[in-house]
Amino acid sequence: MADKTRPPSTLTVYLYVPNIIGYVRILMNCFAFAICFKDKILFSILYFVSFVCDALDGWFARKLNQVSTFGAVLDMVTDRISTACLLVILSQVYRPGFIFLSLLALDIASHWLQMYSTFLVGKSSHKDVRDSSNWLFKLYYGNRKFMCYCCVSCEVLYILLFLLAEENGGLIDVLANAATQSWFYLSSLTLVIVGWLIKQIINVIQMKTAADACIVYDINKKQ
Repeated sequence: MADKTRPPSTLTVYLYVPNIIGYVRILMNCFAFAICFKDKILFSILYFVSFVCDALDGWFARKLNQVSTFGAVLDMVTDRISTACLLVILSQVYRPGFIFLSLLALDIASHWLQMYSTFLVGKSSHKDVRDSSNWLFKLYYGNRKFMCYCCVSCEVLYILLFLLAEENGGLIDVLANAATQSWFYLSSLTLVIVGWLIKQIINVIQMKTAADACIVYDINKKQ
C-alpha cells in the first residue's frame, strides 16, 4: 500500500488540477491577446472565460485539497499579467494613455507588496487580513461575493472600454456615448464603475497596509 503520509513530489504539485487550469488560462490569454485587434468579440470572450476560471481553480484547490503556494503565486501572476496586458492595450487606444498605465502600476505594486509581506510575516495566504484595522480591506478579503463584485466590475469595465474604443475617441466621450444610449447601458456602466472604483481604493489600502507590514517587520527584527 502507498504511504498516504508521504509528501507529494514536485511533479505531482505541478500537475494539481487547479495548476493545470492555470496553465490553460495562460494559453487562452496568449491566444486572446494575439488576435485582440483582429477579433474583438472572440478576444473578449476568451479573456472573460479565463477570468472566470480564476474562481474555478480556487474551488478545485479547496475541493481536492490541492492548495499550494505555487498555485497561489501562479494564480496571482496570471491575473496580474492578464490585466496588465489589457491596460497596456487600452493605453494605446485611448488618450491620455497615462491613466491606464497608472492603473497598471497601482495594480502590480499593491498585489506584489501584499504577496511579499504575506510571506515575510509567515502567513499562509495573501487573503489573510484578519489583523487589519481597515474595515473595507477586511470586507473585501472576508466576503467572497463582495470581492467577486469588485473584481468582475473591474475586468468587465476594461473589456467594455476595449469593445467601445473608437479611433481618436476620448475616454470620457466613449463612456458618455455609451451611457446615453439607454437606461440599461447607464445602469450597467454605473454598476461596474462603482465596483471598479472600490477595487482601486482597495488597491491603495492594500499597498499601504503591506508597506506598513514590511516596515514593522524590519523594526521588530532590529529590536
